[in-house]
Amino acid sequence: MSRFVIQPHFRLHEWVAEEKGYFAAEGLDYEFRETFDSKQASNHQQGDKVGAYQTFEKGREGNVSCACHWTVNIAASAGHGQLFADAYSVSPCAIFVAPESDIRQPSDLANVPISVGYQSGSHYSTIQALEAYLPREQINLSFADGMLFSRLELLIDRKIQAASLFSGPYYFLEQLGFRKIIDTTFMMASMVTGEPDAEDVKKYFAALRRAQADIDLRPELYTHYYKNEFPLRFHEAMDTGRWGPGERIVFEPYSQAMFEKSQAWIGEREIFPDGNLGTRDYERSILSLTAA
Repeated sequence: MSRFVIQPHFRLHEWVAEEKGYFAAEGLDYEFRETFDSKQASNHQQGDKVGAYQTFEKGREGNVSCACHWTVNIAASAGHGQLFADAYSVSPCAIFVAPESDIRQPSDLANVPISVGYQSGSHYSTIQALEAYLPREQINLSFADGMLFSRLELLIDRKIQAASLFSGPYYFLEQLGFRKIIDTTFMMASMVTGEPDAEDVKKYFAALRRAQADIDLRPELYTHYYKNEFPLRFHEAMDTGRWGPGERIVFEPYSQAMFEKSQAWIGEREIFPDGNLGTRDYERSILSLTAA
């Protein structure tokens, strides 16, 4: 049996569980790997229309990895893994502009290019938030600016007008005085890939649950871990003591109703141009250990 591969995903939980020895305490035989090389933001530039879904198509190295629930939903229904249905998480996210920008409210974003990750959480959540303010044809999404830290760098360098950012980059832009136009907080889900032992998956989430309690109780002790995934150029400016806890894991089911409503929402907005939302139903798309 191969070792269980753990990869952090822009959140604190895996780092806290590693620090506290929770994975080992649960009896998990594991390997801890960084998801991205954090030395440069340009390392997150993967090309136009390459986002979270495409990384699941290509295959991720971790046995359990995280992305927005919309993408995990569709990727699981397309057979790229199994959605872990015993928990989901919620991440703060928002559309930001520079402090000197003339954009001050959601309606000012009409036809303005908004940098998002293609078929990633920022893509879906930007539509979800803005369609209450703008007709769909005036929501102008730009997919050319790369993933999370690439968009952060481009906005800070004033090379783009607006961007959707979550978790650590969200807090960093607030610290730097960038203007938040609208909150677009969204759900995330976990994908189980490969053939890990069900007991190992259970041990992994038990460790994260313990880490969640620590983060809830004393977040300021752990926000320094954001630096582990941030580009080095920003480290000196980062005051993580001012930042919030970021993504929060909710140990409640990702239900069949959630699964089906999300598929319908995605289909109505034609986020997958070919209309292919996968062929697996809920039962074949998920992994649940509640009865295991």
